[in-house]
Amino acid sequence: MTNNIFKFQHFPFHLVDPSPWPILTSFSLLNLTIGAVLYMHGYTYGGYILSIGFILTTYGMILWFRDVVIEATYLGHHTKEVKNGLMMGVILFIVSEIFAFLSVFWAFFHSSLSPAIEIGGAWPPLGITPLDPFAIPLLNTFLLLSSGAFITYGHHALIAGNRKAAIDGVIVTIILAIVFTGLQYFEYSEAGFTMSDGVYGSAFYASTGLHGLHVIIGTLFIAVALIRIINYQLTTKHHNGFESSILYWHFVDVVWLFLFVAVYFWGNT
Repeated sequence: MTNNIFKFQHFPFHLVDPSPWPILTSFSLLNLTIGAVLYMHGYTYGGYILSIGFILTTYGMILWFRDVVIEATYLGHHTKEVKNGLMMGVILFIVSEIFAFLSVFWAFFHSSLSPAIEIGGAWPPLGITPLDPFAIPLLNTFLLLSSGAFITYGHHALIAGNRKAAIDGVIVTIILAIVFTGLQYFEYSEAGFTMSDGVYGSAFYASTGLHGLHVIIGTLFIAVALIRIINYQLTTKHHNGFESSILYWHFVDVVWLFLFVAVYFWGNT
């Protein structure tokens, strides 16, 4: 007689199987950092190393997140405790991002509140023509705040079981985010200064460029959630990945408000 042996798990946590993606991502990030330093210092093969590091990092993250989606959607490993742990991880990640932007704002206010004599003792420095805050920056503010409203609408629609409205809200959010990124690229191409134009150029492009990178990442984050909604992978009760993307997107919104007020408006007066 064959004995059926059932294994019961006596705790609500998910003990993941050994995975190669963390170590791959770690070395890929190291490669990416070394390539960025070499490229910025004009070494011959710096651009190639930077490109390889970026490709490997992207590849590792895709495979890693794919496994997490499989664990959540098909294997049923994401219990309430697991989801709470993942959300706490996202929150801590956003906290680390807040400190990254804090360092950029620190550099900006350090230079703008007490301008050095080398830049003419004025802010913006002499010779710099700042961008009009009530042109593209103001339009981008409306776009980003509107996208935050639409993603919240999509979230509440999903909770209410209105799948079509959830998809529509997320699609509008992605469109607004793409328009925002396109307008920021146009703004950069039309600006009368570059990142190499002293401390003003460095502070401006470091702050707005870092935010632009976060907008692109957040757009991809939300796009993945959209694909999962379309494929019936997210339900009214289980949509932790979607909630994480919304939390990240609201963080991007708030940072932009600080950037608009400090860098574009106050920093230009």
